[in-house]
Amino acid sequence: MPTSALHVARTGLEAQDARMRVIANNLANVGTTGFKRDRANFATLAYQDARVAGQQSSNETAYATGLNLGTGVGIQSTTRIETNGPLNTTGNSLDMALDGDGYFQVQLPGGQLGYTRAGNFTRSSEGQLVTAQGYALQPAINIPEGATSITISADGTVSASVPGSTDAAQLGQITIASFANPAGLKPVADNFLMETGASGAAQIGVAGDGGRGNIRQGMLEGSNVNIVEELVDMIECQRAYEINSKMISAVDEMLRNANQTL
Repeated sequence: MPTSALHVARTGLEAQDARMRVIANNLANVGTTGFKRDRANFATLAYQDARVAGQQSSNETAYATGLNLGTGVGIQSTTRIETNGPLNTTGNSLDMALDGDGYFQVQLPGGQLGYTRAGNFTRSSEGQLVTAQGYALQPAINIPEGATSITISADGTVSASVPGSTDAAQLGQITIASFANPAGLKPVADNFLMETGASGAAQIGVAGDGGRGNIRQGMLEGSNVNIVEELVDMIECQRAYEINSKMISAVDEMLRNANQTL
């Protein structure tokens, strides 16, 4: 059965509604540490071929052009834009930002590893570096009781002054995960991403090595959402939605006139 213009316009409404949801999520996370904005990607739905180009029009000739009617549009995927957000100074010695590519590794409940750009870590009651949810940074970094002057170098080496020692003690080194296809990581709640078959396996290394970003102590990476850009996209999306709504009204009026006439 041929697809009507009403159906085509409906697919346009659904696609723009999905795009508006992506924009709304970007704007909602404009203040989220380490958030990366998403972009909605669209694709045409299957075409109905009433006549194929090259098909015989007579015994001696063929059609130079075809008669191909589109059936609408659908949302194909969302793409996470991996550009770095601004680095904001916090003055907190346990806050960290990645100046470049890569992700911090965090031990999630159930033993899975989560990956995040949000470096707002804190110290647990046992002295371990953890996220706000209490998930431990990996590899584990333990800060002894009474440690002061905690420093984190650009390559992730953690050191501090500990009681009974005149020299700074090295407490461990934070390693950074990188992926062949970061866009293939699966976003989940609480600023975490999960490894997938599309992302490839995590490649663990030292910060600043192999294209990984350096660690900046006392800073946090802000969201890379550009409010002006999102508002422009929102207006464009709203106009496209209105046009598809008007198309439904126009087709409905045409069908009403045809029914009255016939």
